[in-house]
Amino acid sequence: MGPTVTDVRQAHAVGPGKIPGPGPRGARPLPSGAALKRRRRRENLAGYLFMSPWIAGFLLLTAGPMIASLYFAFTDYNLFDAPNWIGFANFTEMFGDPRWRHSVSVTLWYVVVGTPLKLLLALGVALLLAQKRRGQGFYRAAFYAPSLVGASVSVAVVWKAIFSDDALVDRAQSSLFGIDVGGWIGDPEWIVYALVALTVWQFGAPMVIFLAGLKQVPRELYEAAEVDGAGPWRRFWSITLPMISPVLFFNVLLETIHSFQIFASAYIVGSGAGGSCGPADGSMVYTCYLYVQGFENSRMGMASAMAWMLLVAVALVTAVLFWSQKRWVHYEEGGR
Repeated sequence: MGPTVTDVRQAHAVGPGKIPGPGPRGARPLPSGAALKRRRRRENLAGYLFMSPWIAGFLLLTAGPMIASLYFAFTDYNLFDAPNWIGFANFTEMFGDPRWRHSVSVTLWYVVVGTPLKLLLALGVALLLAQKRRGQGFYRAAFYAPSLVGASVSVAVVWKAIFSDDALVDRAQSSLFGIDVGGWIGDPEWIVYALVALTVWQFGAPMVIFLAGLKQVPRELYEAAEVDGAGPWRRFWSITLPMISPVLFFNVLLETIHSFQIFASAYIVGSGAGGSCGPADGSMVYTCYLYVQGFENSRMGMASAMAWMLLVAVALVTAVLFWSQKRWVHYEEGGR
């Protein structure tokens, strides 16, 4: 039953911006445009007040030091005297420094070798844990446990003790394979393998992300593939990998950035083994040499220049990864 003539007249009598009620007192005005703006301003103000601690911390502890380091990168600064503007001299010296080039090569080797091994192990364990088995919760917690400690000092100290001369790994290596290198930590060619083993051992975080992605793959796809006669490898390459490619891209991006930022484990494992960053600079990753320049050599200007070069390098690698995802990352919408 539609509105009557009386209802229409009552609506016109109330006028625009008001809601007709059962009587003269039932009409209440709608908020005007100015009132809505005032309400939005109050809501925005409340939001900014809640965000103000984070904003203050970002400006004082992150943005401010970043801007200062950009200025120091073009100066000769030793933390005690006033910075002296020298232009691009730090960058020119940096590119001609053989130790800097060595730190770049060690870091690239660590990223190129350690990151794929870590992701392969994480994906393999996630595929096993995605299947329904007895004690599944225990195994998930056990495999994730090493990632809870992260790159802590205690883990690096224990790792250094395990891979030292005549320690557990050295004895097993000598008895099983007849190879005696005097401990991985004391050998400039083997110490970087100890760092790779440490990062691969802590594969729990990407494993959990892979496991979440595997749970989202529809079972109907596997059932249809089995009906068509596809084997395990064909189902993995044609169904599993394309369906979890966004998760794979996320893990590759995150772990690559983390690998470029390695410092604590490399410095602690390498310290006391013939130098600040390993024997013959065997564990001289980029951030370790940055620490040496800034705090051991008191060349904070050079350290700032190296830090900004690392930022540019990570940004370029990130841009390349985002560009490459168009070719191999598949999304549910049907695009890439």
